[in-house]
Amino acid sequence: MIELYTDGSSRGNPGPGGYGVILRWKQHEKEITEGFRKTTNNRMELLAVIKGLEAVNKPGIPITVYSDSKYVVDAVEKRWVFGWQKKGFKGKANGDLWARFLRVYAKHNVKFVWIRGHAGHPENERCDQLAVGSALSGNLLIDEGFESGMYNAGNA
Repeated sequence: MIELYTDGSSRGNPGPGGYGVILRWKQHEKEITEGFRKTTNNRMELLAVIKGLEAVNKPGIPITVYSDSKYVVDAVEKRWVFGWQKKGFKGKANGDLWARFLRVYAKHNVKFVWIRGHAGHPENERCDQLAVGSALSGNLLIDEGFESGMYNAGNA
């Protein structure tokens, strides 16, 4: 089984943001992080999960995602996102990322576990450091979905 730890951050909402991911399989571990010049916390929380799942090359392997984002965990575990999908994400923020998430989610056997943020969980704390560090770095990317307004599927 693969363990995927994720966190997202934005310095202002919207503002500069970043995400951090720890991908762990057996004795192997990989960190993934990027920063964006203007985005939101929820987008970074969701993008962290997406980027982590996209980094897994072999489909069907059981993956447990550990996230402190109730937004992401509840949307999937309570199956809300599937209802949003049926309605074309109309009026839902981050529809662009939810559609991307569902494409990669379908390739894997994913289970979500919510963990309390900023509560001393070592991997969550490390992901937070990665996310904040990337958000504060000078090498910020453009969150095309956010800056174009496509993050709200009602506008797409």
